[in-house]
Amino acid sequence: QVQVVESGGGSVQAGGSLRLTCVASGYGACPFDVAWYRQSPGKEREFVSSIGDNYFDAYAESVKGRFAISRDKEKNMAFLQMNSLQPEDTAIYYCKTWTEASWCPRQGDFWGQGTQVTVSS
Repeated sequence: QVQVVESGGGSVQAGGSLRLTCVASGYGACPFDVAWYRQSPGKEREFVSSIGDNYFDAYAESVKGRFAISRDKEKNMAFLQMNSLQPEDTAIYYCKTWTEASWCPRQGDFWGQGTQVTVSS
């Protein structure tokens, strides 16, 4: 029932910015957390950032100070503002959602299909 869709990827030059959007539908009244991951060819998928239902956030060391995660709970949306992009940020970015509420019937991780981010020098 839960569907997760990312958007906002694209191609930018080094130093540019992009804003990714994640929309999760199907949770109803369930609170849920959101995380962004990314994966480059030949590399394992890695954690980028997360934000809880309580708005507490976390970042990978490699993106601290450059990326900012936020959410709009009314619209079931989360965002990843990416500034000062570098070629090393090139990857497919995925949004993952999950609930920590045991009473919620939507248990488990739900992933989007990903959105491509390409940063050129």
